[in-house]
Formats: sequence, C-alpha cells, structure tokens
Amino acid sequence: MLFLASKSPRRRQLLEQIGIRFDIVDVDVPEVRAEGEPDVDYVSRVAREKAGAGLLQVVAVPGAIVMGADTEVELDGEIFGKPADAADAAAMLGRLAGRTHRVISVVWCIDAGREDHVTSISEVSLAAMDRASIDAYVATGEAFGKAGAYAIQGRAAAFVSHLSGSHSGVMGLPLHETSLLLGRFGQGAESRAH
Repeated sequence: MLFLASKSPRRRQLLEQIGIRFDIVDVDVPEVRAEGEPDVDYVSRVAREKAGAGLLQVVAVPGAIVMGADTEVELDGEIFGKPADAADAAAMLGRLAGRTHRVISVVWCIDAGREDHVTSISEVSLAAMDRASIDAYVATGEAFGKAGAYAIQGRAAAFVSHLSGSHSGVMGLPLHETSLLLGRFGQGAESRAH
C-alpha cells in the first residue's frame, strides 16, 4: 500500500493524474538548509525525511511504502522556498524575472526494507517583469505556498519564456521519474486505479 507524505494538493493531483492509488500521511518536517549543504543534497534530505517520518506513522501497515518529495527553486546558489508574505514573494519574483533558474525536485520511496529515490532538475526562464506585473501576480494569491513564489500551472505560465526539463517536476512531482521509482517498488500498472 502506497502512502504520500505530503500536504501538497498539487502532488496529490499529479499522482492521481497517472492513475496511482495512495493514502495520505500528514508529516511536518522542518525545511531548513544546513550551512554549506549543497542544494540538491538539501532537497533530497528533506524529501527523505518526509518519507521517513511518514513510514514511522504507518509502520504497522503490512507492505506500506511511503513516498516523500520536495521541490525548491535555486538561483545563484540560493534556495527560494515558499514566500513568507507578499513582500517576500515580490522580492523573489523580482530576482527571478528575466533570468533562468533551476527547479530541483527529489522523490524518495521508503518501505520496511529499502529506500530509493529519483531526482529531476529543470531549468526555467522567466521573462522580464515590471513591478506592476509582479504586484498584480502576487495579489492573485497564487504565489503563496509555492517554491519561488510562482505556479507554472497557473497564471505564471504567461511569464515562463522557456522550460527545459519536467513540467510536472516544476509543479512539485516529476511524473516520469516518479513512475519509474514506483515501478521499482512494485507499484506498476496492477496497483493503479481502473
């Protein structure tokens, strides 16, 4: 039985999109990058900690597999997580506008006997945006709860001038890579919804 250790409605929707059956476990893992921790290592560690925390909650369930994921935006070695408020969101978008950044998405699966993961790194170029455009976008509320203060699947799609990599990975769950990982845990077609 597969469990998703995530509060993200987008991850739930993406897993449902590819026909995966799962239950939710609610975990609360601190997302704090250690000083000097490489960006991909940080994202991977948080995703693994989410999966591990989830497994502790369902350890009594026979055959439980827990998936944890994390997605962060990186520019110039700095991680852009979820904005704290409107000013933080506008500042992030101001720095990302007119530049290309990386979106790092890591997914871990853990069960009682093993663990494995996949990594997806995408490059996203945002068009130049003036302050009025940034403020108007932030005012929609879409920037909140999203790494880098934008949702590629929403209104921010109008600002994305180029994407190299995984669209679903930028949303929060790289579906191709996730499907391969689930296959390695026996979560293939036979466990998918009909």
